[in-house]
Amino acid sequence: MKKISIDFGLLLMRGFFSLGMMTHGYGKFLKVIQGDFEFGDPIGIGPKLSLILTVIAEFIAPILIILGWKTRMASLFPTITMIVAFFIVHDGDPFSRREKAFVYLIAFLTLYFTGPGKYSLDK
Repeated sequence: MKKISIDFGLLLMRGFFSLGMMTHGYGKFLKVIQGDFEFGDPIGIGPKLSLILTVIAEFIAPILIILGWKTRMASLFPTITMIVAFFIVHDGDPFSRREKAFVYLIAFLTLYFTGPGKYSLDK
C-alpha cells in the first residue's frame, strides 16, 4: 500500500506542477510559433535562445514529465529555468515575489531525484 501511495503522489506531483508550469510557458510557446523572439536575456545568451530554452523548460519538458517519459532529464530544464528565475530574474525582489519560482524549483528538483514513479511511460 505504501508504494502505491508514493507512486500515486509522484503522478499527482508530475501532473499538477507540470500543468501549472505549462500555463507560464504557453504564451511564450505562441510567441515562438509566431516568430516573435522579443524576450529578456537574464544570463547573456541572447533573447532568442533565452526564449527557446524557456519554452522547452516551461512548455515542452512539462509534457514529457506529465507522460513520465525521460522524466529525470526533462525535469532538469524547468529546474534550471527556476534557478535563473529565483536567483537572477527576481534577485532583489521580496521572497513573496520569488516564492513561486522557489516552489517550482523544489518540485522539479524532487522529480529529478525521485524519478517518475510506477505510473509513467518510463516504467
